[in-house]
Amino acid sequence: MHHADLGTRLIRLPAGASRGHRAPAPNPALRSALELRYQVYCLECSYLCPDDYPDGTESDEHDDAAQHFFAYDLEDELVGYVRLVRPNDEQRFPFQNHCVTFTDGAKLPVPSRAGEISRLMLRSDYRRLPDNALAGLASGQRHAALAGDRRGDAAQVLLSLYRQVYQYSRANGIDHWYAAMERPLARSLMRMNIAFKEIGPLMDYYGPVAPYLANLHAVESQVAASSPALLAWLQDPESDYDCAGFGQKAGFAPLRAQA
Repeated sequence: MHHADLGTRLIRLPAGASRGHRAPAPNPALRSALELRYQVYCLECSYLCPDDYPDGTESDEHDDAAQHFFAYDLEDELVGYVRLVRPNDEQRFPFQNHCVTFTDGAKLPVPSRAGEISRLMLRSDYRRLPDNALAGLASGQRHAALAGDRRGDAAQVLLSLYRQVYQYSRANGIDHWYAAMERPLARSLMRMNIAFKEIGPLMDYYGPVAPYLANLHAVESQVAASSPALLAWLQDPESDYDCAGFGQKAGFAPLRAQA
């Protein structure tokens, strides 16, 4: 069994980059990610109007307050992307403009120690999964036919993206993650020991999603108890982990490491 080891590239958009008035992407990596976002959000899911993005890239006002993470295959083609958004000047996150939260009396984390995971997506051939495997991965195509051997690769890419976000978070004092996601995706992450707690009702926010919160210290404890090797892989960028338990198949083509 081969393993994925995807490096992190941390890139900011120039100030003022937003819909309708956006500076060009500063390098090919981010440009490819914005093109993937346009493909998924504008063309495949129709969450956004393509006419608002005439250059074929999708970005918004949150990109310059975010860190961006990428996953590549052996051909150096982008196959996965996610960003981690930090709080704005009002100490709020994007999901709070669309979702209602209930915390049962519990306090939400200090904004400076939290980040919102958003725009999590895979390229379409990786994303076309059966209903019981990572359903809801920013697609709207959960019932589409499986393309090639990508079913096993998808969970590997997802774990690798989360590892990048996790390592960045640990290095920068972030110990809580917010996310607005579909419930099937939350259940799939739970099976991979990445436990998010639902903190609000289902809302229409780029599809039917609910707000979730993850405590990274709790995640570490859960993973340490159930799979110490996985925790070691998450924490060490040089380590490998056998992801066969997460849907990988024999003959999985490894994703190339990026420096």
